Amino acid sequence: MELDYDDTLNSLEGWDIAIIVVVFVLVLVVGIWSAWVSNRGTTKGYFLAGRSMSWWLGLFCLILLGFVFMPVYISAGVFTMPEYLKKRFGGERLRILLSVTAVVLIILTNISSEMYAGTIIIQQALNWDLYLSVCLLLAMTAAYTVAGGLTAVIYTDALQSVIMIGGATVLSVIAFIEIGGLENLYLKFMTSIPTPTFLAGNTSCGIPTEESWHIFRDATTSDLPWPGVLFGIFLLSAWYFCTNQVLVQRSLSAKNVTHSKAGTLLAAVLKLLPMILMIYPGMISRALWPDYVACQDSDTCTKVCGNPNGCSDIAYIRLLLKLMPTGLKGLMMAAMLAALMSSLTSVFNSASSIITLDLWVKVRPLATETELVIVGRLCTLILAVLSILWLPLIQLFGSGQLFVYIQSISSYMSPPIFAVYTTGMFSERVTEQGAFWGLLLGEVIGCTWMVLDFVFIAPPCGGVDERPLALQKIHYLHFALMNYAATVLFIVVISLLTKRIPRDKLIRLTWWTRKSELPRKPISEKENEKNWERELKKREKSAAEHTDEPPSGLRRIWNFVCGIESSPSDEPTPDDKEAMEKRMTSLEEDPKWARVVNVVCLVVLFLGFLAFGLFA
Repeated sequence: MELDYDDTLNSLEGWDIAIIVVVFVLVLVVGIWSAWVSNRGTTKGYFLAGRSMSWWLGLFCLILLGFVFMPVYISAGVFTMPEYLKKRFGGERLRILLSVTAVVLIILTNISSEMYAGTIIIQQALNWDLYLSVCLLLAMTAAYTVAGGLTAVIYTDALQSVIMIGGATVLSVIAFIEIGGLENLYLKFMTSIPTPTFLAGNTSCGIPTEESWHIFRDATTSDLPWPGVLFGIFLLSAWYFCTNQVLVQRSLSAKNVTHSKAGTLLAAVLKLLPMILMIYPGMISRALWPDYVACQDSDTCTKVCGNPNGCSDIAYIRLLLKLMPTGLKGLMMAAMLAALMSSLTSVFNSASSIITLDLWVKVRPLATETELVIVGRLCTLILAVLSILWLPLIQLFGSGQLFVYIQSISSYMSPPIFAVYTTGMFSERVTEQGAFWGLLLGEVIGCTWMVLDFVFIAPPCGGVDERPLALQKIHYLHFALMNYAATVLFIVVISLLTKRIPRDKLIRLTWWTRKSELPRKPISEKENEKNWERELKKREKSAAEHTDEPPSGLRRIWNFVCGIESSPSDEPTPDDKEAMEKRMTSLEEDPKWARVVNVVCLVVLFLGFLAFGLFA
């Protein structure tokens, strides 16, 4: 029996396209406005939005970040995550190693996944030329990221979040009405077998199982074994939310530690929504169109979505284009495209922060504030080009494989990073030698396993698995746990064999010393003297670059784009820097609001455990 897969999705109408244009114009206006009103002329203003973001702009962080990690980061007074390790352990090699690893992770995981999501939306709904569409999106994204720094990123993200949550809520309601409620969804989902699979009658590929409705699944045979879900995903999530530059930078931009905690609480509440707004709608899409969303063989999947590896990733966009009415369809399309831009802006700004503040200063130790901000903007443009270069790779590997590879890359490379942060933050005995060699050995193990996983690709459903036994038996989430434990062991053993760091050099750098009022001695006196010499030379260089002559019109435009102010007051004085550092490292909280956020934290934790128990 030959099936017809030339199904045409409901195309976007004039009103849909008009709404998409309006939303994108609004996003650009917000980004440009934030560029005018923000302090963009210094690295603090560009990369940390001037430390003036209100709590309600916090996005998708976890309570662990706000209540445990952020107090230490704030008391340490850091811009980037590698900078924290530099202050905690001293030396340059650990900071450089972590910076390179972090940038590689951002490019391989964040950029590739966001670009892949964009290709699905564009190909399935808009039927535009892929490269032209993505180039236009990246141009818009880079424009307000370059212009406004983190301020533009956060304000536009706040606007896009409202659109996304509202549109997803409407689509979820319409989808549940279409399927006939949760009970009917269960019945239809469990019988949503692709027609070729049903006719073959001799395969289990593509047949839903009871495990689909539970978080905890079989520990050995499941695609998501419960030990990996309970411990491995927690480990990856803790790394992602608590030590990932993309997300920590949002919380570092908060006005104070109370705002940071409140933002993470809002994010934690929003984390309860994906089950209703994303997971259930995806299951409804499969239940309604199993021949398309759940196709199994490569020929069929190629006809359906152009991807021989599977078409499960078109579930949400298909649901949107089939069920949403005109107007709302355009609004939701705008929200999904805005989600792409939202994530990419965060990636651009955070990656450029690491490259500029952790790597470029090693190449140019005397770089002025102006130079650093310009380099940050150039990094954004380079990352935009890298995003476009990722597109052929995304199309080559396809959805299912690439998504699994992205999760695998995180499992292979992120546990050693998280091990360094947790041991360094909660143990004063950990030394620079232990942290560096532990991280290096952990990354070597992870990268070796990643290469093996790329070389020996898992077979499709029904195929013969000829991979080495270790790759067959060890799930990547289980490997993440083992690599984390191994890295911690390396760090502890090597640290115990080396000289410990004096406690007076760890003031406000660990959990136990975060509230100390004692002055902190520099890790290295020699390095501290070099820093002072560089600072004096930078100020002399900056003062020499400024003139009293008024800038020309073209120069003023250049200054605005690059975040350069015309007066030499851009370079803060030593007193200004001391006052700024004191404000940025303060953990003082209003007692009333501190109690409020603590009570809300308990309520959110209760809701989280309740939801976890409900779906376990």
